[in-house]
Amino acid sequence: MIIEAVKLALVALVSAIIAVLATNFRHKKIDMQKIGNAQERARKIIDDALEKAEEDKRVKLLEAKEESLKVKNELEKEVRDRRAEVQRSERRIQQKEENVEKRSEAIERREQSLSAREENLSKKSAEISRLNEQRIEELEKISGLTSEQAKEYLLKIVEDDVKHESAVMIKNVEAEAKEEADKRAKEIVIGAIQRCAADHVAESTISVVQLPNDEMKGRIIGREGRNIRTLETMTGVDLIIDDTPEAVVISGFDPIRREVARIALEKLIVDGRIHPARIEEMVEKAKKEVAAEIKEEGESAAMDAGVHGLHPEVIKLLGRLKFRTSYGQNVLKHSIEVSMLCGLMASELGLDTRVAKRAGLLHDIGKAVDHEMEGSHVQLGADICRKYKESALIVNAVEAHHGDVEPQSLIAVLVQAADTISAARPGARRETLETYTTRLKQLEDITNSFKGVDHSYAIQAGREVRVMVVPDQVSDSDMVVMAHDISKKIESEMEYPGQIKVNVIRESRATDFAK
Repeated sequence: MIIEAVKLALVALVSAIIAVLATNFRHKKIDMQKIGNAQERARKIIDDALEKAEEDKRVKLLEAKEESLKVKNELEKEVRDRRAEVQRSERRIQQKEENVEKRSEAIERREQSLSAREENLSKKSAEISRLNEQRIEELEKISGLTSEQAKEYLLKIVEDDVKHESAVMIKNVEAEAKEEADKRAKEIVIGAIQRCAADHVAESTISVVQLPNDEMKGRIIGREGRNIRTLETMTGVDLIIDDTPEAVVISGFDPIRREVARIALEKLIVDGRIHPARIEEMVEKAKKEVAAEIKEEGESAAMDAGVHGLHPEVIKLLGRLKFRTSYGQNVLKHSIEVSMLCGLMASELGLDTRVAKRAGLLHDIGKAVDHEMEGSHVQLGADICRKYKESALIVNAVEAHHGDVEPQSLIAVLVQAADTISAARPGARRETLETYTTRLKQLEDITNSFKGVDHSYAIQAGREVRVMVVPDQVSDSDMVVMAHDISKKIESEMEYPGQIKVNVIRESRATDFAK
């Protein structure tokens, strides 16, 4: 029984071992199949990658060939163009050489003719010298004076006569020229002024905002003043809240900031919600509105003046001039008026009215940035015109409208005249008392610096100066020259609107004008 049990146990053990071995063999066979499938997929991926790489390589080669062909064609075209330009240059040079040869032949012929004339003149000069010596000898015998004594005597007489005649001639010629020029200038200027009428409004440095009630002042100030501080910080102006009923004053020298503050404050009053966050939001909206208004004003000014094709940045700078004043005169209105005056006078003189209007409109463009940048408004305006590709004629008209440089065209002279006309209108500008008295004193100092002046008086708000001279030191002939010299010195040393009349008074009067 035991032996049979052992046999059965051995048989069971062998069967279990055989089952385990069979199971392991099946698993190994399955693993080998998986490995084979993975290797096959890997080979397929590698083959696909190689095919794609080959295709990309062919595409890149084709693109490189196309690019090189394009570059080659461009180079060939450039070479052809340069070759054509060289041929044109050679033809021009050949024509110039032919012209030079013709001119040299003509110069040779003229030199021969001049040589013959020179020889003839030499002979005549020798004959004249001989006759002159004979005449001097005869005059010395007749007068009993030597040639030097006679020369001094004659020179003294001639000098006195020439001095007197030159003064009389200057007076007559200037009188005739002034009469004709004044007549024509008055016709042109009066016609331009009558056809161009503009309003002049004196701007100030404050803006007043009306309030619905006095209770609103407290809300604007805010708790511990936080609202008013936020508004002043954001806009860069001063808010003056005093006892004035239902009104707040906005003070500031920058009119654009003042306008932003006014619009923002009015929006806040209408909205009713006044706190720092709302103030910041309204100020940003007001800035956008003012920027849009500046652009619209610039476009409107260009349209009113009939000037087209301006750069967008120049349009914006023109719009900024609406908020700029000069001696109380609005600069944008002044620029439009100068543009119209230039166009009217240019049409009378047969000049290009479009260029004249453009120069007149842009002559004060530098005032839009003269508070932000260093330099005079004349130089800044010329730089702006150069930057935005305005013509050299326009740039010169801008530079020359205050006499900083010489005008190079009649258009520049018209801009000077129109600028003076616009500024000199009654009520157009106002000066401070200090500037006014300084100009009068400078005018009297200039006239008193001349020899022979007894005293002088600046009258008619500095538009006329009367110079009293010492009769023993200044003759009637000298007065004409003195009036002319005084006017020239005033022109070179002073800046003034319009013109100054110079009256030199002795026993008679000689008058000149510093223009």
